[in-house]
Amino acid sequence: MKFGVIIIGDEILSGKRSDKHLAKAIELLGARGLPLAYAHYVGDDPERITTTLSAAFASGDTVFSFGGIGATPDDHTRQCAANALGKELALSDTARALIVERMQDVAREQGTDFEPGRPDNVHRLQMGMFPAGASIIPNPYNKIPGFSHPGVGQGTVHFVPGFPVMAWPMVEWVLDTHCSAWFQTGAWREQSVIVFGAMESLLTPLMEQLEQRHPVKVFSLPSVDHPQYGKHIELGVKGRPEALPAAYAEMLDGLRKLEMPLGPELVR
Repeated sequence: MKFGVIIIGDEILSGKRSDKHLAKAIELLGARGLPLAYAHYVGDDPERITTTLSAAFASGDTVFSFGGIGATPDDHTRQCAANALGKELALSDTARALIVERMQDVAREQGTDFEPGRPDNVHRLQMGMFPAGASIIPNPYNKIPGFSHPGVGQGTVHFVPGFPVMAWPMVEWVLDTHCSAWFQTGAWREQSVIVFGAMESLLTPLMEQLEQRHPVKVFSLPSVDHPQYGKHIELGVKGRPEALPAAYAEMLDGLRKLEMPLGPELVR
């Protein structure tokens, strides 16, 4: 299973708000031994959102979509999801009950009577309109749910709000409830070393050799202004723990043959 994220909102692309979802998604997945395969940023353009969601539903991947599931005019995600699936939006009975419960809670907190027919309360029920066949993602913050809808194969797209305080526990719930079969905690490690004075082109043959000879991925992370190491390359291998020692030893041997000055070794 591959995992992806879609982050929706003009406020991210305009710079009015800084995205925090990508780093958190990497953290939540990584804690469960799952790598993030890709991320897409999309503004509040219905056509582009629909195109992006169509690809997500067709991918067979598990995809988390952040933002745009409210009930204001710039919230297009629910309708775009329905368009991508070729389905109609319908008010979910479960979502309706949760939204009404939330409105009752607010009225109680404010010391007022709950008026279900009041226009603003009726409008709030729009947040429970999901494509047919969707299931609920519970929201522990304010009860207003997100939703999931299957795509092709075992893939599913999960829709959560743009607010981190709501979205992140909802993503954790999805992972722990629906994705535990793919958890690989402890199955991946990486080892690397700081290499001074090297060009990536000089290291490429060694990197290719390592991937041909060992079931690992080789990575090269150059830096020109690191506060501690200055200009350097972090060269490493990552994969299953049992595959790393031989690959890493061969990598170090190759670097020594190239007479590369080496710095600290890192294990993650």
